[in-house]
This record gives sequence, structure tokens and C-alpha cells, in this order.
Amino acid sequence: MDYKKIATDILKYVGGEKNVVHLGHCATRLRFTLADDSKVNIEEIKRIPGVLDVVNKAQFQVIIGNNVIEVYDELLKLGKFGQQNNNKITAKGKQKIGATVLDFLVSVFQPLIPAMAGAGILKSMLLLLSVLNLIDEKGQTYIILTSISGAVFYFLPILVAITTATKLKTNHLVAAAAMSILLFPDLTKLLGEGASLFTIPITNVNYASQVFPSILGVIFYAYMERFFTKISPKPIRVFFIPMMSLLFTVPMTLLVLGPIGFEAGTLLTTAILFVFDKAGWIAVGLLATILPFMIATGMHKALTPYAINTISATGKEFLLLPALLAHNMAESGASFAVALRAKETELKSIALSSGISALFGISEPALYGITLQRKRVLYSVVISCLIGGLSLGLFTVAGSTPVSPSVASISMFIDPKDSNNIIFALVGLVISFVSGFIITLISWKEDKEKIENTVNKCVNIDEIVHIKQPVQGEVIPLTEVKDAVFSTKVMGEGIAVIPSVGELYAPVDGKIRMIFNTNHALGMETTNGAEILFHIGIDTVQLDGKYFESLVRVGDEVKAGDLLVKFDLKKIVEEGFDPVTIAVVTNKDKYSVKVAESKHTGNNDDTLMFVTALGN
Repeated sequence: MDYKKIATDILKYVGGEKNVVHLGHCATRLRFTLADDSKVNIEEIKRIPGVLDVVNKAQFQVIIGNNVIEVYDELLKLGKFGQQNNNKITAKGKQKIGATVLDFLVSVFQPLIPAMAGAGILKSMLLLLSVLNLIDEKGQTYIILTSISGAVFYFLPILVAITTATKLKTNHLVAAAAMSILLFPDLTKLLGEGASLFTIPITNVNYASQVFPSILGVIFYAYMERFFTKISPKPIRVFFIPMMSLLFTVPMTLLVLGPIGFEAGTLLTTAILFVFDKAGWIAVGLLATILPFMIATGMHKALTPYAINTISATGKEFLLLPALLAHNMAESGASFAVALRAKETELKSIALSSGISALFGISEPALYGITLQRKRVLYSVVISCLIGGLSLGLFTVAGSTPVSPSVASISMFIDPKDSNNIIFALVGLVISFVSGFIITLISWKEDKEKIENTVNKCVNIDEIVHIKQPVQGEVIPLTEVKDAVFSTKVMGEGIAVIPSVGELYAPVDGKIRMIFNTNHALGMETTNGAEILFHIGIDTVQLDGKYFESLVRVGDEVKAGDLLVKFDLKKIVEEGFDPVTIAVVTNKDKYSVKVAESKHTGNNDDTLMFVTALGN
């Protein structure tokens, strides 16, 4: 594989070196923070050999798989990616608060994963050796080696300070120095005895392994650094800025931000444990079921602070880690089933390598390379996640290390006080893997999927379907939509309408094939087999179904002019969302789509698109 060419092509289609504000990577993805998203050509990036998929949520992510480090290294040779101007470059466009928070959390915790994973797995392996009496847990060798893991998690406030400062583009070493006070032995001793600053009592908090106090402290430090940079005389900046920033940041952290951050972490943990306590073992199964979609969008990273805080406080975690174990093993089993049944050599190879990766805790190659591209495999994985998650929840399996569970890290489920925990974890592992393998083996067949995807290709091949206007309002070109997935036509050719009325009508006769659970998106199949996706608004999935009412169900036959969805246009706009409504033909490889050039302002009988099936 030519990693240099892959890197060169990716950089070209993300808009070049000057468009990259920040570049990072995780186990399978390149993560970009871009100055201008409109410069990206997603469709061309997806066509690059070696690229599995693209996700543009919170961060712009290019999924590479197991070769991500090699491609990342080649990218580093091609440019500095905005580092020389980081203080001046900001991403264009207003992000929603949810996306902004997720981007921040990913940027803070993603760089820490290698250290936490390495230390965590080392700790779990040493625990396994001690249980097998292969090493003396009271001996100096064991104590020194386990201290490697202990140090990583004990000094998390300092490590988090570095990654937070890096994200905020402030001096990460001074920020780390500011937060190191939280772990300074003399201070911790003083806090234990009862301390005050300027006669104000300081709350006694054990900051070891805490993350939120450090994050809040560094955010405050960033503002102090920028403020004193503006007012400081240039000749004394070298010492004046850090001195004054430290002088204000440390007291503010000890008196206010530290205790608030500690309570915030405690409340988050308490809230999630409350849900787990009420829903019980079912919660693990439900979380495992939605993990494929959470991981696809990066939303699972939002649970990282909870997992770290819970393990730091109790030594165990009963929800996320068991759910991840079920998901990883289900993905692995499904991929091996695809490898067994696939006839194409390339698909066999991808499925086999993806299955192995998922078996060792890296599920993204299987998720993007196999699961999300084949609906029967996706259904199988979701069902298997539910089965495996319910079994692990029923057995109340708990993990002790915040790393992705796998066959390599299964010892993270060893509990010296509960010998059954590791046994039940192994049982859940087998159930998840076997169910993923068997269900996929039965439900998925390469030939069957090809037949299903070739919808009516030879039927009514000369029939031209006329697509009317689906909502009242001003019709605009698809290229003007402020979402790269649609404006670059990666989803297919189509039209967009700025609605004046919150009603979506069927623009043609057909059958409802898909309704998104939040009712903001709907799919239908026309009489000649064309698949049309309707999407109401940009990022309106975040409304979680508020203001949307579907009047049809999957499988319903509809006629042109039938009302499909009602939506509260005024409330959607008031919430800060763009209400533009998109209609695209998604199976573009089988249909020719011609868009009419004229603009319309009402729900009338004029044709906006002509859709014709392509011949053999």
C-alpha cells in the first residue's frame, strides 16, 4: 500500500495544508480540525484506495483502519498544518453546542488513550499473573510494575492539563505546572489538616486521577494567559505572563474550580449509575445496541470522563466496558462470518483483517469496512450486541481499566474479590462473538445482498419518473446546502428547498422504505426503483424527534401529494437549526437524475427532477 500517495490525496481533498488547523489520529481515524469545511471534497476522499469512510461530526474524520499511523506519519512529512498560525486560525461556521463539546472532549481525551491503554492492559496482565500465582503481588517487582499503571492514572490531572492546553492553543507546560499543584505532596497534606487561602477555607479534595478540575483550571488559565499577553510590556513577557497567570489560576482552581470540577465528575458518575441502578442489566444491553451508531459518530467519547471517574472512585465500571466488550466481539464474529461467506477475494481479506482487529479491541475497521456498508450485517451486529450486552448485564460484569475490552485485555475483568467476574466476562465474550457469527452467517449472503440492492434494474427501464416539489418554499441548488455530505453530492443528486411551511409531501408515487427514529429523515422508493432520501434540516437529529411528526409508516404505499411529515418550522428555527429540506436520489449508480433549472416558490405540479433507470 502506497501510504505517501494516500496521504497526499487526502491532504489535497481536505483543502490543502493551510486548511488544516490541527491534525491528530486515534487507532483507526485521522482527525482534522479544518479552517473551512466547504473546501473539502468528501466524495473524492472516499474514493481514495485505503480510505474506509469519512465522518464529519464534531471533527472531520477520515477512517483508515489499521494503517492509520503509517498514513499519519506521511501526512506529517507534508506540512505543519496550521501550527505556525494556530492562534489566528479558527474554523469557519458556527458549530452547535453539542458538536463543540464533543470536539473538545475528543481533543482532550483522545491523545491520552495510548498511555491509558498501555498502562491499563499492563495492570490487568499483572493481576492475571498474580491470580495464577506466577508473581508475588507483595514483591518489589510486582509493586514497581503496577506502579507504571498507577502513575499514569494518578497523574491524570497533569496529563489532562497538557491535552486541554494543546486544544486551547495555550502554553501546555505552564498549564501543566499550574495543575501539578493539585498533586503536590505538601499541599495535599495541608488540605488534609484543613487549609485556607486569604482566610477563605479550601475544600479538601483528593485530586488524584480527577479530570474535570484540571480541565476547568486550564480553561481559566487560557483566559489569564491571553489577558496578560495583551497588557504585558514586551520586554518582560517571558516571565510576567506565566507568573501572573499562575498567580491567578492556582488560587482560583483551589478555591472554586477544583471543587466544582470534582463535584461535576461525581454528579456525572452518580447520574449514570442511577440510570444503571433503575434499568439494571437491561441498560448494558441497550447501550451495547446503540454503540455501533455512537462509535460511527464519535459520541462514545463523551462517556470517557464518566468511565475514568467511576473507576477512580470505585475501582469498577458496570456499564460502558461490558457494553464495549459485547460490541467488539459482535463486530468480530460478524466480520468472520462475512469472510467465510464472501466470494470476492478483496472482501474476504477486508472482513478477515477487520474481524481480527475487533477481536483485539479495535472495532472501527469492521464497523466502517463491513457493518455500515451492508444492512443485513448491521442488523446482525445490533441484535448480537443486544444479546451479548444483556448477558453481561445480567451477570453484573464489571471492568477495572478504561480501555477497549478485547481478548488481549480480558484480564481487566479479573476481580480478586469476585472470582466469577472474569468467568462471566468470558461467557459474555463468547455469547457476543458466537451470536454475531451465527446470525450474520444465516442472514447475510453476498449474492442475496447484490440482488436486493439491484432494485428493479431491468423493470421499467425506460420509465422516467417526474419528481415534484416536496415542501413549499424556495428551491435552491444542492450545492448551496450548508452540509458537505449533501452539497458535495456524496449522498446523491437532488434538490433542496428552504421551507415556508412545515409539511413534507410525497413528490411522486412510491413506497416508504425507511423512517428515521427522530422523524427528521425519511426514505421512499419510486415506481421505477429509485430510492429518494428526504432530510429535514441540518443537524436536526440533535432535536431527538422534537417538532417532527410522521404521518406514515415503513411499508406504506403513498401517492404524489400525500402528506408524509409535519414539522414545526418556527420552533426548529428558534432552536438555531437550518430548516433546509433536501431530497436526493441515493442509488445514483443505477439512475440518471436531471435537475430542472427553474426555481419555484410553492408546492405545485412542476417537475423538479427527472429520474431514469440506467440500462445494462
